This record gives sequence, structure tokens and C-alpha cells, in this order.
Amino acid sequence: MEVKTKVFHDLKKNEEYLRERLGVGVSYDVDFREIIVLERRIQLYSVNGLCDSSIIQELLKELVHLNEYEREKKKLPEILTNRLLHQQLVKLETLDEAVDELLSGLVVLFLDGYDEAFTVDIRHYPGRTPEEPDTEQIIRGSRDGYTENVVENTALTRRRLRDARLRNEMMKVGERSKTDVCVSYIQDIASDGLVDLVKSRIESVEVDGLSMADKSLEEFIVERKWNTFPLVRYTERPDVAANHLLEGHVLVIVDSSPSVIIFPTTYFHHLQHAEEYRQSPIFGTFIRWIRFLAVLVSIYLLPLWLLFVADPSLLPKDLSFIGPNEDGNIPIIIQIILADLGIELLRMAAVHTPTPLSTAMGLIAAVLIGQIAIDVGLFSPEVILYVSIAAIGSYVTPSYELGTANKILKYFLILLTALFGVNGLMIGFTLTVLYLVNQKSLKTPYFWPFIPYNPSALLHIIFRIPVPYSNRRPSIVHPKNIYRQPVEKGKGNDK
Repeated sequence: MEVKTKVFHDLKKNEEYLRERLGVGVSYDVDFREIIVLERRIQLYSVNGLCDSSIIQELLKELVHLNEYEREKKKLPEILTNRLLHQQLVKLETLDEAVDELLSGLVVLFLDGYDEAFTVDIRHYPGRTPEEPDTEQIIRGSRDGYTENVVENTALTRRRLRDARLRNEMMKVGERSKTDVCVSYIQDIASDGLVDLVKSRIESVEVDGLSMADKSLEEFIVERKWNTFPLVRYTERPDVAANHLLEGHVLVIVDSSPSVIIFPTTYFHHLQHAEEYRQSPIFGTFIRWIRFLAVLVSIYLLPLWLLFVADPSLLPKDLSFIGPNEDGNIPIIIQIILADLGIELLRMAAVHTPTPLSTAMGLIAAVLIGQIAIDVGLFSPEVILYVSIAAIGSYVTPSYELGTANKILKYFLILLTALFGVNGLMIGFTLTVLYLVNQKSLKTPYFWPFIPYNPSALLHIIFRIPVPYSNRRPSIVHPKNIYRQPVEKGKGNDK
């Protein structure tokens, strides 16, 4: 077990420890100031850029003024406790804790002859203001989104859930990074077993640092290894996160990341979007059906079309026009793969291309590359048509992680169909369903409510039920209180 270094009575020893551990005097961003208060030395340490400098100045001013108003030199620790006017003043007994708090943005004060350190929380992290997430835009609704500041993110959630039972437990992960990780849940709704499981997984993480923030932490928690399907849901919208808290889910907020991780999730959670709940139930249901259709098209359109091209006898007479009118210079399977990879290249190029140039790049790709490729016989027009429709379907998928997983599944089905025809497509479909059925997200069945079958929950997936009739929380998270309405209104409390 690691031995903690106690705060020394001798201020010089504390200074030597911090110079060796933190590089005080070497690292320009570690600030150090020594002042004399009531004939005793006080040292103040802070990290430039993580603290509010104006508050540091006020603290120093208050300390210096003690020389004018106070005379009780022996009671200096008690005087400091009363005069450091801040809502979060904590005493620490070890230098290791002081270093961790200092690197988190707190101010640390050492008093000569005193074996405890004072910490004042005046963190002021650099970052942007809350704005609407690009990947979860809606027509109506709030325009604020999570930022890279964990304190602001918990406040955005608390603004929507002013419940005294909302808990935000802070933890640190990473031997070197000491990344702040907040576990959020509603105490009388979320299952104790789920909360304990999430916290135990986080506590067991052994790593130098979380350089990729939430994504690195997710891979430790869910142990997904090589699984392509997302076993957690990410959101940058506080309203979506608050809704999941009310259902009994647990949130994990990682400092320096604008995304919040939701535990646990199923496959169908990744098909939901906030826009459905900002419209009328009928139109929300219509949007949901269109989205389901788009996801199916993104996966199965190209394998089905390839199957009909390879065996036109499978087509009914009314659909006999499907298929290329003339054979190209390249096999259809190669055309499909090349065209789909070309779209992926364009997508990747758009991400790394400055906005003023991305429009020009799109025109070049569509007008020059696409049209000329058809004219020279590299691609048939029908291949471009169906590959484009499948690509649009993948972009309609609300979850970016699920969209990428569906792309890999699409390639798998295309290859099986090209090799084995109808049998290959059926085998691929069956293996996919079996694979999803056997997946679990923190011991939660991934394909619920199909397996295990829950007709009531399935109805809520197919239709956007009006909010007054959605009075039960999903049973898959095992909430303590199954009813969403207050007990005194006659619904009871079924545990």
C-alpha cells in the first residue's frame, strides 16, 4: 500500500517536496507566492490557467490585511479558517492530496509550524460556452449542450433536475492524469446494484491517464474488446441525459469531454433521437418509422440488390427492371465495394477539410469524379444510386457509433451474399441476430425488449407514446420506483 507523505511543520520541507514533485520554479504554470502574516510565513501555490486569478488576488489581499486587524498570533490557523471567505475551504493532512488538488485547479496554502494545508476551490477551467451539439440538432427545443468542463456539465443536468436525491459523486482516474470522473444518478430511482457496478468498474481502472477521456474509460468499463456494436450511449444534450436519469440510468461525466456516457443501454436506445419527443406523438412516430427504415436500408439494400443482380429469377416480373442494363468492365461486387469506400474517403476528407473548401471538394467529387467514373465504365449508374441511398441511410442513424457498426455489418453481408447467394444472406442475417442477442451491456440484455420479450416496452419502441401515458420506467434497469408519477396520486410504488 502506498505510504502518504504528511504535511510537514517546517515550511521549508514542504517547499522542497513541492519543488521536487511539481517542478516549482521550473514549470512556468505552477505559481508560488510567500507572504508574512502575523510574523509567520504562509506559502500559496496555484496552477496558472486553472484558477481564477482575480479571486487569488482577493485572497492575498485578505491575508495581508490580517496584519492590520489581528493581534492573536497563536490563533492564526483559526483566523485563516474564518477569514478565507470562500464556500469551499478544506484542510488536508498529506502532501499527496495537496498535489492532486493543486493540479485540479485548487489553491493550496501552507502555514509555517502547522501540519495541515488549506485548499480553496477557485477552479476556472478554460473552455467554450454551452452550445447546441452538431450531431444532435433539433428543430425545436433547447440549444445548450455539454462542454468540456465537468462542473458546468453537472450544473446543466442539475438545472433540469432540481431533485434533492440527484447524486453527483466525483472520482479520480489515472495515475498521472488524475482525471475527474463524475457518476450521476437519482438515489431513489437507480438500482443500487447498477450504481455499485459502475463505480466498482471505475475504481478498478489502472492506467496512466485517460488521454481520450470518455472513450478510454468506456473501454475499461464495458470490456467490449473487438465488439463493433456500441454498448453504451453517448449524448451531448442535457435534456436527453436528464430523461435517462429519470428512467433509472446512470451517467458518467468525464472532465475534458463534452459527451456523457449513459449506462446501461440497449440496441434500440441508439435509434432514439430528441426530435421525436419535440414533435407531436403521431409525427414523432412517423419520424421514428422513417429512421428505422433508413437503418434497414443502410444495412440490407446493397446485399439484396447484389443478390437480385446475381440471380434475376428471384425478382417478380413487376420489378424485373432492377439490375444493370449492360455489363460493366468491372464485376458488380467490386463496383459496390469501391463506390462505398469512395464515399467513406469523401466523408473522412470532409472532416479534415476546412469548411470553405469542403463545398468545392463536394462539387469536384460529385460532378467530376462521379460522372466521369460512370462515363468511362468504371461504375454503372445503378451502383452509384444504391450506394448513395445506403450512405444516406447510415447518416440518418442517430448514433454515430451504431452507424459505423452497421457499415461493417453491411460489408460482411455483401461478401457473404457474393460468395453464397441467398444462403449467404440468410446465414449473415441469422448470425447477426444471434450475435446481438448474446451481447450484454453491464449485465443488461442488449436486444431487449425483443429478447427477453417485453410487449409493453416493445410498444414504446415502435410508437412514440404520449408522455401522460408513459407512466412506467423501463424494467430493464431495475428501478427502485417503477412509476414515473408521484405515489400520492394513486399510482403506488411497485418495487
